[in-house]
Amino acid sequence: MAGKSKTAKLIIGANEIELPIHSPSAGANVIDVTTLYNQAGVFTYDPGFTSTASCDSTITFIDGYKGELLHRGYPIDQLADKSHYLEVCFLLLYGYLPTGAELEDFEHRVTTHTMLHEQMMYFFRGFRRDAHPMAVMTGVVGAMSAFYHDSTDITDSWQREVASIRLIAKMPTIAAMAYKYTIGQPFVYPLNNLDYASNFLRMCFAVPAEEYQVNPILSRAMDRIFTLHADHEQNASTSTVRLASSSGANPFACIAAGIACLWGPAHGGANQACLEMLKEIGTVDRIPEYITRAKDKDDPFRLMGFGHRVYKNIDPRARVLKKSADEVLELLGIEDNPLLQVAKELENMALNDQYFIEKKLFPNVDFYSGIILEAMGFPTSMFTPIFAVSRTVGWISQWKEMIADPQVKIGRPRQLYLGETLRDYVDIENR
Repeated sequence: MAGKSKTAKLIIGANEIELPIHSPSAGANVIDVTTLYNQAGVFTYDPGFTSTASCDSTITFIDGYKGELLHRGYPIDQLADKSHYLEVCFLLLYGYLPTGAELEDFEHRVTTHTMLHEQMMYFFRGFRRDAHPMAVMTGVVGAMSAFYHDSTDITDSWQREVASIRLIAKMPTIAAMAYKYTIGQPFVYPLNNLDYASNFLRMCFAVPAEEYQVNPILSRAMDRIFTLHADHEQNASTSTVRLASSSGANPFACIAAGIACLWGPAHGGANQACLEMLKEIGTVDRIPEYITRAKDKDDPFRLMGFGHRVYKNIDPRARVLKKSADEVLELLGIEDNPLLQVAKELENMALNDQYFIEKKLFPNVDFYSGIILEAMGFPTSMFTPIFAVSRTVGWISQWKEMIADPQVKIGRPRQLYLGETLRDYVDIENR
């Protein structure tokens, strides 16, 4: 934790409490309220924890007003342009960019662990055929602790390392198998001669009856989606992973908890909600009607895929993904697709509408990732599982950082109690 540079004074009645202020390497100063209850007998109240730092971290930094996202200090646009997903995984996990030999070794370790234990295939078959892929992923990842007993001891640094590699390597296989299961196609096993993104695309779209060749433009777009979603600081699912980890739970249980949280439409389901909104609009001529509705505060309709809880400027990830979206649409020759026409025209109108400009409601990463995944042929039910594949390395990096933190304590938020005070039990015959 950064050093204490000054203090804040809090006056409660006749008492004056001094609280230390920590200065970060970037971002706002933080008032340390750890001792507040002991000193003054009061708690802070912060629904959603939007003004509370729950931990200190060296992994990811976001400046929402500048539209800045840094991983270990490196801007996301540079990483997306010059790097690739597994190199970003190495950076997030270990804190520095690898040498050529280190990256080759890391890629080899991930690639050779993409297979699942064969007995896990029976576990997939226990789900209904129409189960949502996220339900399948949550169950299968949680069940990994029943198959990989040699990497569940969080006090053993080597077991933590093995669990990390296994999760990064096997998550695309699990997601692809969840997809194949729901559409009634046979599982496609991974190939060690393919890169991470190409392997995932092949496992999702190949069938035994014919050869499947991954287009490099689609593979690059998939890799960018993975890279741009790899970590995003202390969001809801990451905080869930950290909270589960604070109890000492095994890594597979913690990541399963993160997947469950990500499933929510306000979090990982945002790109799915965006595509469903485009389908609701339907045709280009109806866009003005929906823009008018979006401006009406009394109308429940909201433009999904525009604006962001954190970014009060352009989402830096959206700039990168817009380029990929254009490349994918051109490659596939589907610029005339009605849904994608609606998306492109909606983007154009919103970017030039003074209302959206003033409120900084720019297209975000969910808007463009949804367009790309739709164009590739993924159903909307697979959008959030792909997000989970991407975010796995972020969850693991945060988990590893937390386990190694000497200050770690089991998460135990307090509450503002508004219920009944002490009262006596009334026997049933007297009620």
